[in-house]
Amino acid sequence: MRMGPVSFFTLLTLVPATLGAQRQASLGVGTGIVRYAGGSSFSALTVSPAAQRLSPITYLGVGGAVSLLESGVWASQGRADLWATLPVGTAGIRPAVGATISGSTRSDGVAAGSGAAMIEGLRGNIALGAGIVTGVIEHVPGVGALRLRGRAWWQRDATQISLTTEATRLLGDWYTDVVGGVAFDGARTVGSLWVSGRLSPTYGSSGAASVTLQYFLTPSIAVEASGGNYLRDPFQGLPQAGFVAGAVRVFSVRRAGMTRTAPVQPLLQPLVAAHRGADTVVVRFRMPAARSVAIAGNWNAWTPAALRAVGDDIWEAALRLPQGTYYFNLVVDGQDWVVPGGVATISDGMGGVVAVLNVL
Repeated sequence: MRMGPVSFFTLLTLVPATLGAQRQASLGVGTGIVRYAGGSSFSALTVSPAAQRLSPITYLGVGGAVSLLESGVWASQGRADLWATLPVGTAGIRPAVGATISGSTRSDGVAAGSGAAMIEGLRGNIALGAGIVTGVIEHVPGVGALRLRGRAWWQRDATQISLTTEATRLLGDWYTDVVGGVAFDGARTVGSLWVSGRLSPTYGSSGAASVTLQYFLTPSIAVEASGGNYLRDPFQGLPQAGFVAGAVRVFSVRRAGMTRTAPVQPLLQPLVAAHRGADTVVVRFRMPAARSVAIAGNWNAWTPAALRAVGDDIWEAALRLPQGTYYFNLVVDGQDWVVPGGVATISDGMGGVVAVLNVL
């Protein structure tokens, strides 16, 4: 498990949850460089289970690894991430909370762990937050620090670009990490590239970069490879180090959208929004017997926004969207996530589908 400092945020925006909560579990077996408090070593065998649960407003991910090092020494590491947002906010700003707990140990060495908690405000594709981070190393007094974070992301089709800045005040001095990345989620290939830099006159400045690639041989089996280097983690005593790893991973849920021959064109056409005024577009849907209808899409972080009933079972939404391609689903009667009939769809990468909306 090599989840980067912001990589789990990609799951919240690049892989939308549509038909209720989505669950996935996997098990990887491979080899590579393992980092622990005070150093890093090559592992001939690493077993890494992982699981995640993703809904329109929450994300929970857990994972770990057990690695066999030289001389029969075992090293282990684990991490859990939790993130949740409220569906409503004030002045277009929605509150969110997040927490991370991680740790590492080896059978002949010391154990270390860290935890972080963050409160954020989200508006569109921008989030600002503040929180605390703590760390403890065996036989060493623990430390705590204030952390400020700002992040933004831009998505087009299956590609997302992310930028995160974190400023941490540790032991009376500041250091700032800037992390930028691009992630791609295709039919068979999932990949990402991350570049990070640490700026501090006290703790020194450094840089790191990493790349990951996952290719699905079948809907349930993928080969994965990664390489690059880490920034130093002062809270667990993890050094700056390079790494390379490879594994075969088996998934509990089959990957959607993998067929022997890909269709040249979709049988259905995307929904095309009608313009109303200079900066507003309108979409309409027929939903017989519906008591309420809301729309949730990648432009509003998959938060349901109520539609207006205009009669004859027609529901209307007025949206402020620039020209482009978007993905959405409808929420009927507050609980059923529905793909509207007659509209082109694509896989959400989690076993469901989302509808396609074009603003011309």
